[in-house]
Amino acid sequence: MANLTFFAEMALDLHDEPTAERTIERIAEYAKLATSCDDAGIMLVHARSQIETAAATAQRVGESHNLQIVHDEGPCLDAIDGERHYMSPDVRMDERWPKWGPAVADLGLRSVLSLRLETKSRQYGSLNLYAERVNAFDDDDLAVASIFVRHAAVALANAHNEEGLQVAIDARKLIGQAQGVLMERFDIDADRAFEFLRRQSQTHNVKLRFVAEWVVEHRGSPDAIFSAPPARPVA
Repeated sequence: MANLTFFAEMALDLHDEPTAERTIERIAEYAKLATSCDDAGIMLVHARSQIETAAATAQRVGESHNLQIVHDEGPCLDAIDGERHYMSPDVRMDERWPKWGPAVADLGLRSVLSLRLETKSRQYGSLNLYAERVNAFDDDDLAVASIFVRHAAVALANAHNEEGLQVAIDARKLIGQAQGVLMERFDIDADRAFEFLRRQSQTHNVKLRFVAEWVVEHRGSPDAIFSAPPARPVA
């Protein structure tokens, strides 16, 4: 059972992960250590019709999630739209999910605990804990998992923020480099160089970052003519 030291070490470890994707994977791994589960997974929702298994400690977890989408029922989906958590001592006999439960029991998973993965400002999806035996989870497991999922949500939010910030910083650096190339080549000031980049972005319907990247990559070819592939449209 997890204690305060465990959560402190987990928070530091998750903070050090380089990407949001790796943070999600580590959350699933830590979930196995924090609770009495045999496997864990994270279901992320990007839109009502776009749900994915972002992390799974075993293939059967992903299969369990897919079965929920196929049957349009299950605790992982319910935790996203309904109550904050759902616990089942035996999925095969649980009347709440008559199609999903028996199918998941055939995978060797009998108990489940699903919790909403969210912060105050954003809902990410659900953290889902599975066990091979019936009656695997009790109120103590729910209490620990409830604390765990809050830590996990904060770590995930920080990872997304830092990742987004790094992308923005990299884009600004690239645009600055492109401005420098244009200023030197055409003897213009920074404002006119930026206006050129912006105009190319609008004319060719591509992101400003892409135009800047092209200018930097072709800085040694002054006669190159800018062109943008249709696969890189402005989002």
